[in-house]
Amino acid sequence: MADLSRPALNLERIRKFVVVAEELHFGRAAERLLIAGPSLSQQIKALERDLGVLLFERDRRSVTLTPAGAELLPHTKALLDRADDLKRRAGRLAGSEQVRIGYVNWRPADLRARAAGVADLIVDTWVVPSHAQAARVADGSLDLGICWIRDEDLGRLELRARLLGADRLHAVSVGDDDRPVRAADVLVLVDDDENSWSSWNVYAEMFAHDTGATVVRISDGGITGEAFVDHVRRTRRPVLNSPKGQEVLMPPDVVRRPIVEPTPLWTWSLVWRRDEVRRAVLETVEAVARDVVCELNGWLPYGDPYRVSPPRT
Repeated sequence: MADLSRPALNLERIRKFVVVAEELHFGRAAERLLIAGPSLSQQIKALERDLGVLLFERDRRSVTLTPAGAELLPHTKALLDRADDLKRRAGRLAGSEQVRIGYVNWRPADLRARAAGVADLIVDTWVVPSHAQAARVADGSLDLGICWIRDEDLGRLELRARLLGADRLHAVSVGDDDRPVRAADVLVLVDDDENSWSSWNVYAEMFAHDTGATVVRISDGGITGEAFVDHVRRTRRPVLNSPKGQEVLMPPDVVRRPIVEPTPLWTWSLVWRRDEVRRAVLETVEAVARDVVCELNGWLPYGDPYRVSPPRT
């Protein structure tokens, strides 16, 4: 007989547990999930109460999985995969085709509304870097992906792309001087972890090559989060901020500064397989990317699909 005294498990809390387990950093996990850090912490604590075990060991400098958290992680991923499969089967029975889309850290706020009436859009929660999102679309794990991509990757992975948005990247420096800074006077962080930062590393090194910015090699994941701010404080120089740090609240001792001569732009593409024939997927592409207008009057790396020509179709 079922034990009705125990609370039912909340799948959204479980999804959030997996993201925190992947990042081992509540700030970066909150960025991926597009929620506030305190809210994420409260939901993880609620899940720990529901399960009756501690999932993470937390202090001011680090987050680690407990033995219980490490043991439960693969089971939670399997549970979420089964839940997603159930949704797909239900969608087929209801007569509406599902289209699965992944993203990195940005997506249009009205993404679901744009696809309404075209397909049942499932936003994937496994938020991975741009190069990994593109690979997942290529291998069929996703139908669509929102990512930064270059022409050579589109060709190699046999993908197509449409422009969805663009970020105007800025610099972060210590103090209260928010005047524009020249690109040549900016530091650019490049991380040794290619699995996590491959796309950013390519972009950053091309930016430095074209503008004279200085590359600083790191190995602590400090492209974003608290470690990024630590690098800014330590170098005492303006540091190029990545797209993941665009909307993050900065500590009071640092300030964002526009970059000029030139201004770096980071483009977001909607990608899908070149041989895609499913009507629901192709109509979703058109519905989501229709009427997108971006001002691309700044620096774009060589090979960016939008550097010279209009969005590819």
